[in-house]
Amino acid sequence: MMKDEAPYLIEWFAHHLAVGFTDILVYTNDCTDGTDDMLIRLEELGLGHHRRNVIPEGIKPQPSAIKHAQAEKVVQDSDWVLVFDADEFLCINYGDGSLDSMLSAAGDANGIVVTWRIFGSGGLVDWSRDPVTEQYCHAAPPLWNKGWGVKTLFKFDADYWKLGIHRPSIKNKHLQTDFPDTIHWLNGSGLPMEDYFKFRGWRSIRRTIGYDWVQMNHYAIKSIDAYAVRKFRGNVNLKKDKYNADYWALQDRNEVKDTNILRYSAKRAAIATQLLTDPVLNRLHNEALDRIEARLDDFKKTDAYAELKQSLLAASDIPLTKIEAKPPKARDPAKIAAMMSEVEKKSQSRPKAERRNAGVAGFDPSQADNSPYLTGHIDRTTDIAFETVANHEVLLPVDPRVFTPAALADVASGKFDRRAARYRAQLLAPADRLLEVGAGVCFLPILSCKCFPDLTVLAQEERRALADFGREAAQLNGLGDTPRLKIVDGPLFFATDGADQASGLAALIQDFKPTVLFLGDHRIDAAMLATCPSASLRRIIVSDRQLGADDPEGLRLASALNKDGFGLADGMEKTGTLVFDR
Repeated sequence: MMKDEAPYLIEWFAHHLAVGFTDILVYTNDCTDGTDDMLIRLEELGLGHHRRNVIPEGIKPQPSAIKHAQAEKVVQDSDWVLVFDADEFLCINYGDGSLDSMLSAAGDANGIVVTWRIFGSGGLVDWSRDPVTEQYCHAAPPLWNKGWGVKTLFKFDADYWKLGIHRPSIKNKHLQTDFPDTIHWLNGSGLPMEDYFKFRGWRSIRRTIGYDWVQMNHYAIKSIDAYAVRKFRGNVNLKKDKYNADYWALQDRNEVKDTNILRYSAKRAAIATQLLTDPVLNRLHNEALDRIEARLDDFKKTDAYAELKQSLLAASDIPLTKIEAKPPKARDPAKIAAMMSEVEKKSQSRPKAERRNAGVAGFDPSQADNSPYLTGHIDRTTDIAFETVANHEVLLPVDPRVFTPAALADVASGKFDRRAARYRAQLLAPADRLLEVGAGVCFLPILSCKCFPDLTVLAQEERRALADFGREAAQLNGLGDTPRLKIVDGPLFFATDGADQASGLAALIQDFKPTVLFLGDHRIDAAMLATCPSASLRRIIVSDRQLGADDPEGLRLASALNKDGFGLADGMEKTGTLVFDR
């Protein structure tokens, strides 16, 4: 569905031909910028399909277009159908990026639920004719759940399905049949969707989110000038004053760089160039750009533009943790239950373990190795707005590029690593030399220095981005230029000629000669400890993150340490650590 999308039409059209769609059907209504004329020409060239969206009085444009499409032969004859908008660009991360490769991998699945990735302005203000997918390469963190609306790519049968904006719905006459059992939908990582989504819902949840196979890049705002242009045309659902500063703040998310869609750049550019070899389409395209740019130039001379720009720049400075999205209508369990078909009730009556997926790592602190940090590459090169909050008197940036959602909420509320922080002082003596291995963002080493002015700390963290964060946090807390705290990011494991791997831990202990060793890297095992010098050590502390699933009680570590003269200290259970004293 489109209204006044002429500046972006050629790129959007060429991109989705590059992805692998064979038939593109667009409904337009009330266009004033030539979008409909361009689509009519594309249809004349045999490259697409255009229809006027005839809108009955009192009906919004999107539902009207969907109703028309339900009876459209082009749609009914399709193998797979996707309903989406002009500010949405499908990006397939699987295989060679083509629809064919992804659908082949999907096997007997008959639907794929594609979740939005919210792309922000990237700090751009001015209007540009450059491709949208090349201008805007910064997005919200993947686990930011305010941007998890979906679109559904699925096998369509008009007798069974009613088209919808986000997902189709089963026609009532088939709800009480075996048809729901034939629905096999996957999420954006190629994993099975939960059964409830056959019947309701239009967002991903923590148990269904996934981008490994596919994502829907959602460019809702673009630059400030492009946003002004969007305000000219209104919106497809007639929502009053939708495009205000609050909406901008919600959509202007630039925390993570995401360039996956650039895999299509060359092919998309070649198709677009070929489309514009048609002199009629070329003229219509450039005339539309000239008109909109002239209108924008006039608008930029007004006080209204200056006010808009100022409000949007201010909105861009709102940290992600301060964004308030108006929630959808409050969930009413009784109403949902009343609407459920017997088939859905039967599905929902099964034990939760059978009908629910495992949660995605990052939301539940008890998952995986209990790490509070995002996995994979952490890119902090983008300048973003974030808060700084005191956690046990240690100032920490509330950075969504570093912390999992669960940990981010803790940092924002001043409760990060609360249990460990509460008992940290009880584990150390004032003049100790502390070697902390697997120190993460170095919150606890910084706290240790604040607790004891005479303490000397060497903090090791192998992930460079976390160590750099720790250095910045140390500077923020007045410990950046002091010999009391040194942060290193050298490896604990490295290849040698005589063995597959050797321990960097031994070298750290040999050089620093700590009195206390804190282990926070779960890869350190009893055999590795046995190779380390321990003469300087009076205490070894093992964090709960250190204990892997294969040795949850630390029995093997205890056995190795006992041989070296260390025994388990009493009364330390409340600290959440195992403490061994010589």
